[in-house]
Amino acid sequence: MASEDKSLNFIEQIIEEDLKLGLSNTKLRFRFPPEPNGYLHIGHASSIALNFGLGIDYQSPVNLRFDDTNPEKEEQEFVDAIKRDVEWLGYNWTEERYASDYFQQLYDWAVLLIKKDKAYVDSQSSEDMAIQKGTPSTEGVDSPFRNRSIEENLDLFERMKSGEFEAGTHILRAKIDMKSTNMLMRDPIMYRILHKHHHRTGDTWKIYPMYDWAHGQSDYLEAISHSFCTLEFLPHRELYDWFLDQIIDENLIRPKQREFARRNLSHTVVSKRKLQQLVKEKHVNGWDDPRMSTISGLRRRGYTAVSLRNFANTIGIAKRDNLINVSVLEFCIREDLNKIAPRVMAVLDPVKLVITNYPEGKEEWLEAENNQEDENAGFRKVPFSRELYIEREDFLEDAPAKYFRLTLGKEVRLKNAYIIKGESVVKDAEGNITEIHVTYDTDSLSGSGTEASQRKVSGTLHWVSISHAVEAEVRLYDRLFTDEAPDSYKDKNFLDFVNPNSLEIVTGFVEPSLATAQNEDKFQFQRLGYFTVDKDSTPSKLVFNKTVGLKDAWEEKGKKEENSINNSLKDINKYFKVESEGERMLIEMSISENIKNISSFSLLQNSFKKNINNNKSSLLFAQFILKHSYFRFDFEKEDIIKLFSMSLRSESTYVRYEALLNSRDFIKFEIKNSFYNDFLKLEANIPKNASEQELGLISTISIINKSL
Repeated sequence: MASEDKSLNFIEQIIEEDLKLGLSNTKLRFRFPPEPNGYLHIGHASSIALNFGLGIDYQSPVNLRFDDTNPEKEEQEFVDAIKRDVEWLGYNWTEERYASDYFQQLYDWAVLLIKKDKAYVDSQSSEDMAIQKGTPSTEGVDSPFRNRSIEENLDLFERMKSGEFEAGTHILRAKIDMKSTNMLMRDPIMYRILHKHHHRTGDTWKIYPMYDWAHGQSDYLEAISHSFCTLEFLPHRELYDWFLDQIIDENLIRPKQREFARRNLSHTVVSKRKLQQLVKEKHVNGWDDPRMSTISGLRRRGYTAVSLRNFANTIGIAKRDNLINVSVLEFCIREDLNKIAPRVMAVLDPVKLVITNYPEGKEEWLEAENNQEDENAGFRKVPFSRELYIEREDFLEDAPAKYFRLTLGKEVRLKNAYIIKGESVVKDAEGNITEIHVTYDTDSLSGSGTEASQRKVSGTLHWVSISHAVEAEVRLYDRLFTDEAPDSYKDKNFLDFVNPNSLEIVTGFVEPSLATAQNEDKFQFQRLGYFTVDKDSTPSKLVFNKTVGLKDAWEEKGKKEENSINNSLKDINKYFKVESEGERMLIEMSISENIKNISSFSLLQNSFKKNINNNKSSLLFAQFILKHSYFRFDFEKEDIIKLFSMSLRSESTYVRYEALLNSRDFIKFEIKNSFYNDFLKLEANIPKNASEQELGLISTISIINKSL
């Protein structure tokens, strides 16, 4: 039974209630039932953790069942990938099953339903069937083939099975209720004809069961006690139970379907169709591309099984769909890697640093701690020499007072090594710094215990000895989508939000201890983030993937963008108080820069929508968003219409002027007609405070409108 030391989620409460009502603990059995038509994604990880976690908590068997009823989309590659992912996550299944194992039994039961006058062969076209099925607000009507005789139905169904008919000519439908308020109960399809090769049954079958017919019966055949699925299957539960009613043996376990909410992840898509589109259209480099939300992609990027299991436990099980910020997932991997990843030094944007008073040809092997979070991780030796690489961003020739890295005349410490002081630079013909010359304090070796070694300096830099450095390709991955919910907009394609900067490839240098690193080995590149060895690595060429930064850069970026919105709103209030046109132009320029630098469509759209109200400052800000945003034509039409109508009636000439200015860009659009009456009213009753600019625009727009 589930532990009483923790609060139970509603799924566990359902199980506990069934046990109290007499269900034997020995009868509990669960399953994870993926369709092998793609790779598993992060959403599946939660479902896997739920079902296999229940198996662990209740010491009950869990089947891995492939619902392979659609040979058009399913492949053995996907079966193998799913098994690999489940095993990698740390779970073991009791039995490996397939819906295709039950094709003969499903067919036999379908024949039984025909004999009971509970199913019939329909020969309508799909278009005609859609019409006669009705809509959620109108009743369906019976198919003209609904009252075929049992004998004719049996004959046709047998001939469908033997491959006598072309796909689309006939289907088998359950005979339920064409007036049901649940559209799924209006004589749903049970079988369709498909002349396709199946990855397990070959060409044996010419007809294939629909998911709704196969799924519940497969649960029943496997004696599954609880069939858990996501919320979109809630309307299917009535059909699930109806099908079971037709074939159930009351002496056997009857499966119970219950639903839980999807936990969608921000800045990703988890639809298999959309993931497949990303792969086929080469927006990514395969199903295991480290930018993908697939388990294979996350694994390749450097995520651990522990981090994904912890993520699933953190977000939990709920009854309502929810969007989980990807930062939660990133927190889980940081937390795990912080414990297990060795600390090493790597430089990704190198500039040469020369210690001028360090003897030429000398080298030292300095002691470095592998992981301060793990007392058993020990130490390693890193080579130190006269010429090093440091990060280019760690030096400024002319630095501000609070700059805590290297600059001329200032001291910093080299990690695990000495204190150095910036002395001079060498530049190329274009003025780019090619070398930084420094001196070092010979008595300041880290850990030596000398007075000089204990001197406090403003910063610590990582470095790599040039003569010992190992070159590596480093793939810097960012979120695949710039918007938190890329597939949630009715007028936008999710591909519009693909991040053009989701992958940057650089050549870096790593310390020599990494020369023998193997695929999926994980490291913390000090001060840079967590990285893992990619499968493309070879003995002659190291390749690393950036798993995650040490800090949540997107959270910082999001806060900056929110601050830009808030600061712009403050500037808007000043706009109405200044007296000169020049001052107003400067304020608008500042607001324009803020708006153009915001990459979050959601943030802009929400700010736009929120500011469509009767306040003149809000209306002006909404007009500026419409004027300066790169997403201006992507906002919802209803909101744009509402903004124009309210702005053209505003008491402020500045608001009206910006509305008129923006409206010119929408004159040729359909929505123009929706606020044209407001323009005509403005033209007929020009306010006394109208500026010359506003009057000129009214005249211009009037001429344009009359010419269209």
